[in-house]
Amino acid sequence: MRRYFFIKGDKVPGAAAIASWLAVFLLLSLLFWFAFSRVRFAWDWNAVYTYRFKFLKGWLVTVAVSSAAMTLSLVIGLATALAHRAPFLPLRYLARVYMEIIRGTPLLVQILIFFYVVADAFGINNRYLVGIVILAMFAGAYISEIIRAGIESVGETQLESARAIGFTRAQIYRYVIFPQVTRQILPPLAGQFASLIKDSSLLSIISVSEFTLNAQEVNAFTFSTLESYLPLAVGYLILTLPISLWTKRLETRFRYAT
Repeated sequence: MRRYFFIKGDKVPGAAAIASWLAVFLLLSLLFWFAFSRVRFAWDWNAVYTYRFKFLKGWLVTVAVSSAAMTLSLVIGLATALAHRAPFLPLRYLARVYMEIIRGTPLLVQILIFFYVVADAFGINNRYLVGIVILAMFAGAYISEIIRAGIESVGETQLESARAIGFTRAQIYRYVIFPQVTRQILPPLAGQFASLIKDSSLLSIISVSEFTLNAQEVNAFTFSTLESYLPLAVGYLILTLPISLWTKRLETRFRYAT
């Protein structure tokens, strides 16, 4: 039985797809091999290898912080998107102000203000908890716009038909809107989650012992810059690549919704 891969709606034979992926991988490998072979640099991996458990600890912290922030950001994004469409005007305007402030200011400034000013005013000293909330609020503002755009893409005739057969507002969202919106928002949502994982590196400025901060400390200990930051790049790629692959599978699963 012949197997096919689906790429943007086109069926590609499995053998051709595998050969193409291998060709791309080989080309990129040759490119990087040539680039690094031209670098006149005395590699010292032994010094960095001594701190391998420090890298692992920082990577696990990044996984934990990013996972919690992604879950919370999805909740905040959904709540904000629904609030933006609420009939209660103060709630709608509050959602709009939140989105504009968060999207209009740098994350670095938000981290400093929320940790050293807002969290301190409320007596919250757990930098990991504050870091998760800050990342979730930052990503949630963008996710809310993604969800809102997906909701507004549903045709008005479908909503009128649902009202005509007696669906409540909650039923319209559950049975008409969300099944169609899910597949549409998956690609931008995956991109936002990948950005959130990389943005977690900024938590190093409030001394959250995550992946980037630990790599910086190893660099300071060993003076091996490339050897310290190359594992950092690989570690983040290990986290972001599965998100992209997972959303591709979900897109295929929810293909019926369109």
